[in-house]
Amino acid sequence: MKLRVLTAVVAALAVTLVGCSGKATDGKADEEGEGGIKTGPGVSSSTISLGVLTDMTGVYASLGKSVTQAQQLWVKQTNDAGGICDRKIELTVRDHGYDPQKAIAAYTELVPDVAGFAQFIGSPFVAAVEQRIDGRDKGLVLPQAWSANLLGSPYIRVIGATYDVETINLVDYLLAEKRIAKGDKIGHVYFEGDYGENALVGSKYAAKEAGLTVVEQKIKPTDNDMTAQVAALKQAGVKAVVVSAGPRQAASLVGVAAATGFDVPVVGNNSAFAPQLLKTQAGPALLKDYYVASSTLPIGDPGDGPAKLAKEYAAQYPKDVLDNGVVAGYTAASLFGEALSLACDDKDLTREGIDKAVLKIKGYGTEFGVTHDFSDPKAPSTRESVIMKPDAGAAGGLKVVRPAAVAPAAESFTIGN
Repeated sequence: MKLRVLTAVVAALAVTLVGCSGKATDGKADEEGEGGIKTGPGVSSSTISLGVLTDMTGVYASLGKSVTQAQQLWVKQTNDAGGICDRKIELTVRDHGYDPQKAIAAYTELVPDVAGFAQFIGSPFVAAVEQRIDGRDKGLVLPQAWSANLLGSPYIRVIGATYDVETINLVDYLLAEKRIAKGDKIGHVYFEGDYGENALVGSKYAAKEAGLTVVEQKIKPTDNDMTAQVAALKQAGVKAVVVSAGPRQAASLVGVAAATGFDVPVVGNNSAFAPQLLKTQAGPALLKDYYVASSTLPIGDPGDGPAKLAKEYAAQYPKDVLDNGVVAGYTAASLFGEALSLACDDKDLTREGIDKAVLKIKGYGTEFGVTHDFSDPKAPSTRESVIMKPDAGAAGGLKVVRPAAVAPAAESFTIGN
């Protein structure tokens, strides 16, 4: 798939900033330390430093805050328990505000001094530095992004179903619930760039398999009013809408549709919801007929994993809202921790050693409803999606309406189509 618009911009910025780092690194071992353990960038005899490139002031501000605080919680718990490999974990956080120049500059600043990145929000930004990651830096990156374009790198590991697969699962849910049928039109409102265009691949494939027609509406991350898009989809006669954008755009779409009598179900990718929206004018419409997919159970689920994490997070951050970013952030941090533990067992805390350790991780994340396998860099860690519906009475604002499952079309789908 071509990378367009925002991806092209950040790629150009990445080339410009390649030489801006204070010191270069090729990911190789610096020395053999205590106990015969090889170390590399970001690893000293007493600490392991990880980078966090997040969005706390841009389109994904609520998500970025929750993801980051969940990772800081994991670090505190890990260090209180003695750390990893007799070393304390440190996080260095940079807020890029979903700005291309800030994101690439922050990566360039941190990469020489960290073992890898426990978070990197923004598919286009990760894609823009992918060549540097694979060619020179070779540090493990766990993006809070699910574009299929990020698959294949041994260093960038997607946690969960990619947007294309997730969207196929969403369309399958609508079909299974008989909300749409063969011959119908479905709308798709999507961000330009990696995220939205990869999700569009999924909706088009699902439509082809089910005999549906997709009516496209491409938007920018700065577009917050979906009035024109709703009008176009209503005129086209679509029976359902997929939204692959941010929480603001999803809320506007659902709210405008309700206000104009456009009564159709709307389904969204994992980052197209924030519980704060339930207290806005769009709240009643979101509660009525909006659905979200994710590769984890919601934070408000009564299962042991989410319930334990919700309690621990609320104790650490009592004034903050619970949302699914808490689960996503904690899962990513603990995955990085598992890789570090395995690399320690192998006496190799170089970037290469950490990357090799990830390949050993299978059967991961079951406490949050989905099992992940990281043994193949060319594949997403799962093709399953949990389907959720907003619920004002649930912590985090979501409840499960269909447990983790993979649609037959998602199972047969060849990623990269």
